[in-house]
Amino acid sequence: MNGEPTFSVRIGSSSGAQEIVDRAVFAEQVGFDQVWTGNDIFGSPGLVYLAAIAMRTSRIRFGSGVMDPVSLHPAQIAAYASGLQELSGDRFLLGLGAGSEVFFSWAGIETASPVRRTREAVVAIRELVNGRSPAGVPGAGHGWTEQAVLKRPRPVPIYVGAMGPRMIEMTGRYADGALPLCLPPSHVFHVMEQLKVGAEKAGRRVADLDVAACTWVSIADDRAVARRLLATHIAEYSGSLSTAALEQNGFDPAEFARTQALVLEGREEDAIASVTDDMMRLGIAGGVDDVIDQCGALLDAGVRHISFGPPMGPDTVESTRLLGEKVLPVLRAELSHHH
Repeated sequence: MNGEPTFSVRIGSSSGAQEIVDRAVFAEQVGFDQVWTGNDIFGSPGLVYLAAIAMRTSRIRFGSGVMDPVSLHPAQIAAYASGLQELSGDRFLLGLGAGSEVFFSWAGIETASPVRRTREAVVAIRELVNGRSPAGVPGAGHGWTEQAVLKRPRPVPIYVGAMGPRMIEMTGRYADGALPLCLPPSHVFHVMEQLKVGAEKAGRRVADLDVAACTWVSIADDRAVARRLLATHIAEYSGSLSTAALEQNGFDPAEFARTQALVLEGREEDAIASVTDDMMRLGIAGGVDDVIDQCGALLDAGVRHISFGPPMGPDTVESTRLLGEKVLPVLRAELSHHH
C-alpha cells in the first residue's frame, strides 16, 4: 500500500447549494485531493451540487457520497456520471450505496436486498459508462436488452458506501473504491480484511482499490473546544451505532447505552459529559498536533486515504483550513520521509 496518500473531505449536505460549492472550491484551494457531498432521496439535490462543483473547480476530484440505484435507475446514474466526467475533464468519482429503507418507505418504494441491488448497479453501470450494454453480463440484473447503450458514455471510477461485512466483501469484488465509515478510525483494518476476501475471489488485490477511511474529525486551535464538539456528535449518534461493531473495536456498549438514555431524557449537557475518553476513540479530535498524531498513526499502519468528515469545529471553514494548511502538508512530508 505505498504511493502518495489521498486526503479527502466530506462536506455536509445540510447547507445550501452556494455554500456547498464554495466549500468545495475552498477544499481545492487548501490542498485536498477529493471532496465528497451527499445525495439522499428527500435530502439535498446532490446532483445539482456536483455539476456546480465540476464547473467551479479545476483540479480536485469530486464524488457523490452516495447515489442509490433505487430512486435513480442505474441507467440514469450512468448517464449522469458520464456527463459529470465530460463536464469536469474526468475528475468525477461515482459513489454508490444501497440507500435507506426508511426514506424509500416514505415514497412507497419496495426494494431488492441492499447488497444485491448495489452489486447489480455497480456491474451494470460499469458496462454502461464503458459504452456497452449490461445485457447478459453476469451479476448485472435482469431485463437489460442489447439496445441499453448510453449515447455519451465516459468511464468513471465506482466507489461503494459500505458498512456491513457482505457489502464490504461485494465492494472488494466489484468496485474501484470503498467509502466505509470507520468508527473508530482503526476500524479501517477490519474493513481491509473483509475487502481482501472479496478482492481475492475476483483475482484482485486490495491495493488496487482506493479505500477511504471515512472518519469523524473535530479540529480547533483550542483542544477542549474540539473535544466537546466530537463528544456532542458521539452523544447524538450513541443510539445508532451497531453493538457488534462497538464490541469488535473494544468498546463497552453499556457506556453508549448510558449516554443514549440521557439523550432520550433530554439531558443534553449530562449526555455530552458522559462521553468517556474511551468513547472518544470513535473519532479524531483536538488541536492541529493531536490530529497530526492520530492521522500519522493510521498512515504508519498502512492507511493510504483518510477522508475527513464532517470537519467539525467552531467554524467549518476554519476547520477545513486548519486541516488543509496545517495538517496535510505535515502528513505528506512525514510519509515521503518514511519512503
